[in-house]
Amino acid sequence: MNGAMEAIPQDKDWAQEDLLKLLEAMKMALPPKDKSKYKTSESHLDWEKVAFNSFTADMCKQKWQEVSKEIRKFRTLTELIFDAQDYIKHPYKGKKLNTHPDFPKKPLTPYFRFFMEKRAKYAKLHPEMSNLDLTKILSKKYRELPDKKKKKYVEDFLRDKETFVHSMTKFRELHPDLVESMANKGSNIPEKPKTPQQLWLNHEKKAVLKTRPDATSKDIKEILGKQWTQLSDKKRLKWIAKSLEQQKLYQGTMREYIQQHPELNMTQDVFAKSTLTKAERHLKDKSDGRPDKPPPNGYSMFCAELMSSMKDVPSTQRMVMCSQRWKLLKQCEKDAYQKRCEQRKKNFEIEMNAFLSSLTEEEQNRVLSEDKLGFKRGGANGPAAKKKATKAAANPEKPKRPISAMFIFSEERRPKLQQERPDLSDSELTRLLARMWNELPDKKKEKFKRMEAILKAETEKREDRSRLPDPPKTAQDIWQQSVIGDYLARFKNDRQKAQKSMETTWSTMEKKEKIMWIKKAAEDQKRYERDLCEMRSPAIVFPSGKKMKFEGEPKKPPSNGYQKFSQEMLSNGELNHHPMKARMTEIGGRWQRLSLKEKDRYKKIAEEKQRQYKGQLEQWLASLTSQERNAYKEYNSQKRRTTAKPGGPAAKAKKSDTEEEEEEEDEEEEREKASSDADSSSDDDDDDDDDDDGDNDDDDDDDDDDDDDDDDDDEAEDKENKSEDSSSDSNSQGSSDSDSD
Repeated sequence: MNGAMEAIPQDKDWAQEDLLKLLEAMKMALPPKDKSKYKTSESHLDWEKVAFNSFTADMCKQKWQEVSKEIRKFRTLTELIFDAQDYIKHPYKGKKLNTHPDFPKKPLTPYFRFFMEKRAKYAKLHPEMSNLDLTKILSKKYRELPDKKKKKYVEDFLRDKETFVHSMTKFRELHPDLVESMANKGSNIPEKPKTPQQLWLNHEKKAVLKTRPDATSKDIKEILGKQWTQLSDKKRLKWIAKSLEQQKLYQGTMREYIQQHPELNMTQDVFAKSTLTKAERHLKDKSDGRPDKPPPNGYSMFCAELMSSMKDVPSTQRMVMCSQRWKLLKQCEKDAYQKRCEQRKKNFEIEMNAFLSSLTEEEQNRVLSEDKLGFKRGGANGPAAKKKATKAAANPEKPKRPISAMFIFSEERRPKLQQERPDLSDSELTRLLARMWNELPDKKKEKFKRMEAILKAETEKREDRSRLPDPPKTAQDIWQQSVIGDYLARFKNDRQKAQKSMETTWSTMEKKEKIMWIKKAAEDQKRYERDLCEMRSPAIVFPSGKKMKFEGEPKKPPSNGYQKFSQEMLSNGELNHHPMKARMTEIGGRWQRLSLKEKDRYKKIAEEKQRQYKGQLEQWLASLTSQERNAYKEYNSQKRRTTAKPGGPAAKAKKSDTEEEEEEEDEEEEREKASSDADSSSDDDDDDDDDDDGDNDDDDDDDDDDDDDDDDDDEAEDKENKSEDSSSDSNSQGSSDSDSD
């Protein structure tokens, strides 16, 4: 507050007359009977009313705080004596009248007279019973009492009541000031309106008392409460209308009362609360013509229609059956439900606008705030939204859940679909994308599933970082944990005594006895430090399986001349009529028959491709962020470690003949796949050259096929590197021998 006060400019000087005017204005702004504390009155003071001439409210407030520092804020004994004299003259001023010694006591009711008479007797008969049980028994006995015996207690009550009324008139004559002050206290405040149920209860109460005169107020509420739930809507609307009439009158009288009594500091929130429940408000709006809200989509409409005929089915199985039957429907039937739902929404908007036009402005605001058109119930200011906002504010660094493969696919395809089909809404686009995802083959889904696995690994890594390890324990804690069972048994499970005894025992123990526990505490400390280091720098986990692709990464070129030659032979389609094994032997034979000059030419092409690849790779790495660059390096290092282990000399020596044959067969199959994919891609290219009038969807499929082909080519190249390097070396040696011959 002081900082805010210092920021206020003080251009004018306060003269003595201005200061006196300030105090007079403050006195006028205070309520007539100011009995609050100094700080409370100061905080509730309206400084806008205090402001005068060219002095603003902030200037007046700041000046008052400066002046208040120079005056005392405590009471002297002289001032307290004045208050004491007033108290002695009027000791019951502001207190309840029943505390006055002359105030007559109210007579006991017939039931209480019976209770006070019989309680001692039943307490001796049943000493094990509590007061509550005794009260229950005596109330039951009084209800079962015949009218002849009850008459005695009723007559005593009526006689005492007459004396009470007579003594009360005497008290009013002797103390008229006290009675008037208590009568006037709070009598002017208007009575609150009653709910529809309360109005109905008061109306039906007389009929219940005629049939059951001994019924208590609790019994009457129970009887009529059950009847209210079974009351028809038509009868309920009658009492709802009466309750609303009372509420309107109450609001008008309360506005006048607040204007007449500004010292009470009452706001309009006091009478803004409605007397109707949500169900009663919905019933009233429905009778006034408010339309029912339509289902959000076609599936919800289908479920609502189906559930009306599933009353015998348990509630837990209804939704399961609905989803099963929905899956059996054809797409045209599902679309028909969706069209009906859209039509219902349009009709709802028209009917809702007509209903709103028939209401007053206040009622319109209420209806729109309850359920805004096009928005969820509660809106941005609802309690659910506030809870989410507080949770998000409390955990700003909490990692988000990774998005699914389907979501990645839909985000990738959505912009293109929006351009092609601008007539579709967002919900229809989402359904179309879901249908496309379901129809997508598993081979094309793998790409998006790999991306989902990468995102999941990143979120798990963030969660591990945010989770701290268990704190280390001291030597005393470890020792106490090992012996606490014996101490609890000794002290009969009294944990406090056992804790004190363990602390004294530990303090009297010698150092030799403590060494073992100190060592365990040191090991626990090392464990904590190790876990902390692992948490701060965890290893990046990459999904196992197919080769991971990074966006924008340049394609790896052939590493030698033989690889370049074999790629050229496989891509031109000259050897497609041979099986894969025969193709590779034919390529090896042709490589041997090449001249040294031709081999050098292929070698130079491969070296040039390698130089270009290095330049492109450096540019691509420079464009990445530090986090992406570290992930790429970590992936490559993991790849080298995993490929080095099975390919080492020791591993090769341990492999059996059958395992080598199986690996060769697997490599041949993968090569066949790679060559067939290359053939299909070349055929697709020829078809694309011939047919220029292709559709956009075909182009998308071709792009996906090309991506898969690139993956297969990369795998084939990685696996060929091992076998073909050795064959190229042997072939090059054979060719050099033949050239020398």
